[in-house]
Amino acid sequence: MSIHVTGVVALALVFAIGSLRPVNIGALSLVATFLIGVLAAHEDTDKILSGFPPDLFVLLVGVTYLFGLAAVNGTLEWLIGRVVRLLGDRPALVPWLIFCFSAVPTTAGALGPAGVAMLAPLCLRLGERYGIDRRMCALMVMHGSCLGNFSPLNGLAVIVEQAAKSNGISVSAATLFLGSAAYNAGLAVVIYFVFGGRSLWRERGIRPPAVTPTSMSAARTPALVRESATAGSASAPGARSGGPSGECGTDTSDSTTVPLRMDQAITLVALVGVAVGALVFDIEIGFLALIAATLLHTIFPVRFSKADTRIVWSVVLLICGVVTFVAALQRYGTVAVVGKGIADMGGPVLTSFLLCLIGALTSAFASSAGLLGVLIPLAVPLLSQGEVGGTAMIVALAISATVVDSTPFSSVGALTLANAPENQRPQLFRTMLTWGLSMAVTAPIVTWLVFILPSTH
Repeated sequence: MSIHVTGVVALALVFAIGSLRPVNIGALSLVATFLIGVLAAHEDTDKILSGFPPDLFVLLVGVTYLFGLAAVNGTLEWLIGRVVRLLGDRPALVPWLIFCFSAVPTTAGALGPAGVAMLAPLCLRLGERYGIDRRMCALMVMHGSCLGNFSPLNGLAVIVEQAAKSNGISVSAATLFLGSAAYNAGLAVVIYFVFGGRSLWRERGIRPPAVTPTSMSAARTPALVRESATAGSASAPGARSGGPSGECGTDTSDSTTVPLRMDQAITLVALVGVAVGALVFDIEIGFLALIAATLLHTIFPVRFSKADTRIVWSVVLLICGVVTFVAALQRYGTVAVVGKGIADMGGPVLTSFLLCLIGALTSAFASSAGLLGVLIPLAVPLLSQGEVGGTAMIVALAISATVVDSTPFSSVGALTLANAPENQRPQLFRTMLTWGLSMAVTAPIVTWLVFILPSTH
């Protein structure tokens, strides 16, 4: 059995076992990586682990640690309380606010993970305050971030344009940006109606229970206490400390009127500082968040007691394990072999669709930015035949390779999943996986029909 067949079979087994048994898919992926590396590829340990993503590891640990601190001492609740006061009794608008808010950083030039790292905790908590389906909020965050992926200011657009130019392909920057933005805006409409948007309009004028102090203490206190006791939850709602009782998770006073304590004010400054450093000065957000978190925990040890347990190690293991395994398959050439075999199956028009399909399926488990640099050169022989328009092909590839970032195995998806309460992660994981894989199938079809087919000669 060739190493390529072994790799594909092992990948299928990893997901099958992880779906049928309560075993972390990341742990299974690491085991598969080691066994194939030693027995089939004859690699040493250093080579086997060369695909481990240290940047993603630090990003997940640093961000969930920092926002775990902000949840423990009530800073997140204070921020959400201010937003609730501005929105008032309009829950139907909240998902759209989340979508538009999430699009701002990437449109302004930040890469998706940096923007989502700062916004996902706040957006998910805001949606929960209004009783909005967490799946809707999560998907709105991710596709809002995707909307700005190919803004002229964004690094992804630069990668695509440089790769196209170096291969003699002309691409319209405006079509690239607007095509991707329109596609993600259309997906937002679908998400809104599929996950209960119409019912939110019927609630117009009804004040959410969490807004008023009496309803908050009467209806939500049991949930607050219960979820604050759950270790490892990166965003357990209402997890606070230092209230009237001075105990974590028991303060149910109205966060819209309680003034900030010193530790909360400094936490807020740290959050803003990390956001500015990452989004404006392009400093590595994982290390920035880790530095801020460790300093806060050192200065206020009592306020942040056991906050480090909120680092979501299960998600870290899941994502890093799968990425390591997929990197090994790429290193062995399995992905390229499978892709070439599929691409050689038909003529230019069919091949263009198959290339988009390969890009979408591969990007669901790998880096979109890295993959785009590989896909565009693969499309050059196809485009040289002159039957398919260059801009149309590039736009279709770009959209297909990025809308699948809603899977839990992308950086954007992992950060969103990590900020869900622990008891809700399995359901959200299944939704994100199902939705992301549906994107991997539908995006190539839709982009082929909308962009590629009309450009054929």
